[in-house]
Amino acid sequence: MFNFLRSSAPPTEAPAAKPSSTEPPSRKRSIPRAIVRSLLGQARADRLSGDLPSVPVPADDYITKNQKPLVARSRQLALTNDYARGFLRQCRQNIVGHAGIALQAQSRDADGTLDERANDAIEADFIKWSARGNCDVTGRRSLRQILNRAVDDAATNGEFMIRMVYGRDLNAWGLALQVLDPQRCPVEFNQDKLPGGHFIRQGIEHNRWGRPVQYLFSTLDPSEADYTYGGRHFVKVPASEVMHGFLEDLVGQRRGLPWMVTALLRMHHLDGFEKAALVNARVSAAKGGFFEWDEGAGPVDDEDDAEPLYMDAEPGSYQELPPGLKFRGWDPQFPSGELAPFSKQTLRGIATGLGISYNELANDLEGVNFSSIRQGKLSERENWKDLQEWLIEALLEPLFHAWLPRALLKGITLSGANKATLRPGRLEKYQEHAWQPKRWDWVDPDKDSKTAARDISNKIKSPSQVIRERGGDPRAVWRQWARDRESMIEAGIPEALVDASLGDPTMNTGAAPAAGEASNEG
Repeated sequence: MFNFLRSSAPPTEAPAAKPSSTEPPSRKRSIPRAIVRSLLGQARADRLSGDLPSVPVPADDYITKNQKPLVARSRQLALTNDYARGFLRQCRQNIVGHAGIALQAQSRDADGTLDERANDAIEADFIKWSARGNCDVTGRRSLRQILNRAVDDAATNGEFMIRMVYGRDLNAWGLALQVLDPQRCPVEFNQDKLPGGHFIRQGIEHNRWGRPVQYLFSTLDPSEADYTYGGRHFVKVPASEVMHGFLEDLVGQRRGLPWMVTALLRMHHLDGFEKAALVNARVSAAKGGFFEWDEGAGPVDDEDDAEPLYMDAEPGSYQELPPGLKFRGWDPQFPSGELAPFSKQTLRGIATGLGISYNELANDLEGVNFSSIRQGKLSERENWKDLQEWLIEALLEPLFHAWLPRALLKGITLSGANKATLRPGRLEKYQEHAWQPKRWDWVDPDKDSKTAARDISNKIKSPSQVIRERGGDPRAVWRQWARDRESMIEAGIPEALVDASLGDPTMNTGAAPAAGEASNEG
């Protein structure tokens, strides 16, 4: 009776399924599902991963919330932790070095040749300005010490802030540097909707494109304050006068994080572990214990208030105990073998986060061979080179471009009897320059020297490139060679003997390095 629900059209046969050369549909669907399950497993929140964040945090929010406690902990470890102090020392020694980062003026004449007199004069004047008493407003630091301070601040505070101060009363150049504490620029100070689309983020006023315009530094003297907000007084410093350097970890980051940020907890726990092990070792070495009375023995009730019983332990002597009194020794076994492997594993993680080798951080060369230390040094030195370029770009480049015009106006004196000075109108010519940061000797200097000589002979490297890789100035090295040769000839040494002693025996005799000679390659 339900025929009216059915179609009156004659039934048609379903078309036969076409054979498919592909995999069954169920198989095709299972592959992406498996991939999705494996990917989503990394985002699943359970009891083992609940402490990992599941919502991305903007850079401004992360810095505003976490920078102050991170800087406080980093400063504490920098003052009290041996490994943190060792890391800061490594940063100073490898980024700046004992001789600092040298300026190499490279101005050229119209024919493309180097203007040696002008370059020497610029370099000499910059060295004079860099001396202690000239480049620092307080007169206490040289430029090398200011660079060390910048590296220390970046590693400990996450950033450095150095102000370029101008004034005739500073020095002959009218330019000096003032090292500022970055924490005086309040990271928690934010303000929106300023005139012209400006806004303040983390103590820095930006234009509508996010370019720094002014830095706000807190002051306790209301009379010198340029800006007051929330009962706090601030001094405004133009961004063009502040050299602000930090390593950018997040897109949109405006303030820096300490370089030791990932190692802070490990350093703290390792320090606590070592202190506990030291205390336990001292207690164990003292061979202390407890006194126990046998049942029925001991002091009577009215003697309970008597002084506790102590025994003085002296080497080779034993004290006689009263009847019924026994001594039960307490001999803790920790640390027996836990300290060394735990410390080594922890220091490996710390060294990885800091970008240096474990052997350098822990001062541990046990079991090190030539190949392993070479591999560690190669990676570590690439990190130092990267930080050297960062320091040059963040500090030395803006400093040089601010110093050179004022030095030319002051007068950069050329060598010679006439005492001529460089013309300020040729500023563009004299701006050509380069920086020579610290470089390092190889683990095996003999192999390194042989490899350099072979590279020069095979035209793989030029002599000037080899000199720069050693941290030298090619022009200075060649001039020194010329002066040495001239001095020896003036002293009466035959010219042929001088040339033979100063020349490369391999190039003079036509000999080549022995087959199979070891090198530092590979």
